[in-house]
Amino acid sequence: MVKLAERLAFLYGPAAAERWAPVFAERVERFARAHPALARGARALATTPAEVWLITYGDQVTREGEAPLATLARFVDRWLAPEFSGVHLLPIYPYSSDDGFSVIDYRAVDPRLGGWDHVRALAERYALMLDAVINHASAESAWFQGFLRCEEPYRRYFLEPPEDWDLSRVVRPRTTPLLTEFQTACGPKRVWTTFSADQVDLNYREPEVLLEVLDLLLFYAAHGARRLRLDAVGFVWKEPGTTCLNLPQTHEVVKLFRTALDVTAPEVALVTETNVPHAENVAYFGNGEDEAQLVYNFALPPLVLHAFARGDARTLARWAAGLELPGPRAAFLNFLASHDGIGLRPVEGILPPEEVAFLVERTLAHGGEVSYRDAPGGPAPYELNTTWYDALNPPGTPEALGVRRLLASHAIMLALAGLPAVYVHALFGTPNWREGYERSGEKRRLNRRKFREAEVEAWLGQPRSRPRRILEGLKRMLRARAAHPAFHPAAAQEVLELGPHLFGVDRAARGARARVVVNVGPTPQRVPLPAGATNLLGGERLGAEVWLEPYGYLWAELPD
Repeated sequence: MVKLAERLAFLYGPAAAERWAPVFAERVERFARAHPALARGARALATTPAEVWLITYGDQVTREGEAPLATLARFVDRWLAPEFSGVHLLPIYPYSSDDGFSVIDYRAVDPRLGGWDHVRALAERYALMLDAVINHASAESAWFQGFLRCEEPYRRYFLEPPEDWDLSRVVRPRTTPLLTEFQTACGPKRVWTTFSADQVDLNYREPEVLLEVLDLLLFYAAHGARRLRLDAVGFVWKEPGTTCLNLPQTHEVVKLFRTALDVTAPEVALVTETNVPHAENVAYFGNGEDEAQLVYNFALPPLVLHAFARGDARTLARWAAGLELPGPRAAFLNFLASHDGIGLRPVEGILPPEEVAFLVERTLAHGGEVSYRDAPGGPAPYELNTTWYDALNPPGTPEALGVRRLLASHAIMLALAGLPAVYVHALFGTPNWREGYERSGEKRRLNRRKFREAEVEAWLGQPRSRPRRILEGLKRMLRARAAHPAFHPAAAQEVLELGPHLFGVDRAARGARARVVVNVGPTPQRVPLPAGATNLLGGERLGAEVWLEPYGYLWAELPD
């Protein structure tokens, strides 16, 4: 446990580390003894081209009189297996706001969804990713209620910055107040609230809080999670006079989690969710062995959207050509849509301001909304709030063209090195849910509509419906990806120079080679190919060139 002690010393100093290292070590060793099968797992990011994730809420699909998690499992069994091998459940815990991200009880399943038995049943059939919402807790949580009563240890669980702290450089993801005043049994206290007054930041400057959160991660591993998504992890450590974002101490916290999991559950991978500029985001890989195994590829969605909006893939291609991983035990989690909006901070320094403004204007014209954050020069656009289908497609787009654009965009995401994740609303081609937004006032609700099982069955039961055509197109690409070693997440990748309208990438592993080319524009494009290339989606031999229709895509096996 030497590494554990070293990480604690970095965070809290030698004296505190001497006191707390035995406590952390005992907690880790006790868990390893209680779960020997987990402790014997391979210390690697064990994955294949077939590892594909569905991102979904636990109550995304519901049926009267049945636990939503059971309904969701049946939906995945019936429509998504075997092409989707993993299920990322967005927060399943009792909550007070933000559609689950203001957690009241981290160790309970919201009874409106089901129970831990439903979660374990899902984990027996699919790889399971659980959310660890570890930056903040609900103001209604037992932890914060204990804080309000000034009880030990909870009076130290939340951060009250001293009056003399310099907060002038703090990076904000919202326009809401950074500090919120609460009346407590000890008098009024101003506590740190990065995201909202109902989401109170935990105080990682206290070792006891770090131990509590580590215990939660081990608890989730024991309940079947094989991937742990560290929500908003970049904000967890605060220091006066700094940005309070992505600090060295924050990276050390993630490294401590990795150190503990490598001993207790080495097959469990950490996934960092840091919606920040690309260089800061990829820093969470550490050296490839000591921090997160998986990092969300946050720059990918806005850059793919920009390529289709402009009909020009050159900016996307230049960025993708520079993607690097620090080692074989690290991989990008590639995605285009999620339960949140399309983040714009990740393309700072990649897209010029006028191109970001273009995406903002386009999103509003397509019926979406835009969220802002406080920045030194005033409010700045933070994310585009829209479904992926409506982000790509102007109002009135013929459905066949809209489906083709959506599938073409996913062909890029599925071809790149890393693990793909598909949000359920991209899977359905859902339009913006204006009613949900207008009723709640929450812009992210545009992309968070829930469905009845009968409604979903009716859609997918019709071969020509938009959701069915999208699902079949995605599954066709996923089958080709899963069957070909060149699409292993760690396989070599070369981005091709094919002109402004085409995005192309070659992948290679173990003597196998494949090429994916996508037309991001509205005119047919010629694609030259080497002799002997074969269509991976149809099996036929291809000629020296093929023509891709507008928003068409090609998956080809290349000769050795």
